[in-house]
Amino acid sequence: MLGGIDLGYSVAGAFVSFLVGLTGVGGGSLMAPILILLFGINPAVAVGTDLWFAAITKAVGGGVHHRLGSVDWKLVRRLALGSLPMAVLTLLWLWLMQDGRLQSDLLLQLLGGALLLTSILMLLKPRIQPSLRQLKGRMGPGMRKNQLLLTVAGGGVIGALVTLTSVGAGALVAVLLAILYPLRLSTKSIVGTDIMHAVPLTLVAATGHSFLGNTDSWLLASLLIGSIPGIIVGSLVGGRVNEKLVRYALAAMLAISAIKMIFS
Repeated sequence: MLGGIDLGYSVAGAFVSFLVGLTGVGGGSLMAPILILLFGINPAVAVGTDLWFAAITKAVGGGVHHRLGSVDWKLVRRLALGSLPMAVLTLLWLWLMQDGRLQSDLLLQLLGGALLLTSILMLLKPRIQPSLRQLKGRMGPGMRKNQLLLTVAGGGVIGALVTLTSVGAGALVAVLLAILYPLRLSTKSIVGTDIMHAVPLTLVAATGHSFLGNTDSWLLASLLIGSIPGIIVGSLVGGRVNEKLVRYALAAMLAISAIKMIFS
């Protein structure tokens, strides 16, 4: 326990939420590295608290997207069919085999790898999507037959990764949806579906980490104080900022964090 609200964490919460409002991604990928690298929080506690932060903030965002009609509920169910059971199995494995948390060195390696993968996919996504649309048009019904299986399987992999590292519920799901459904989903629908799926996944993972003792309620409260104004300001200025430059800067930030964690 931190023993009270810390405005330093509130500033971090505001910064991360600002980027989420600006770009739609970055929350889960940035918060844990900031807590670990800048504030020296234990990696397992950073992951568990970050999951609660993501669950609460994305529940608000998911409600907005639901009202806007930008959520594909069929795909949310497909993703959850793989991610939620895998999240529960991962939590059971941590409880039974790892005394509730991974060793800090191993967790840092996993987190660094997840961040590096996220940064690469953020840069590649705009380049690969047009080619995927052409590929799906040529394959026709053949690709649709495998979409359900691949969506559930991809959701399962992401469910395990999110539960272990708190990274992946945003950028990785967005890329998965863009790859498997290049014709069905608009950019707006990808974001809405991605955020809505993240709500139950992060909630299950966060609840499990609380049971395992990997959360700090005062740290969470401090982060949430900054998150509300941060996401509002980010959303308001989002249309006035070059999204491509922000994405490149965010990818570079994630890559630097990943390298520090991998080689720490």
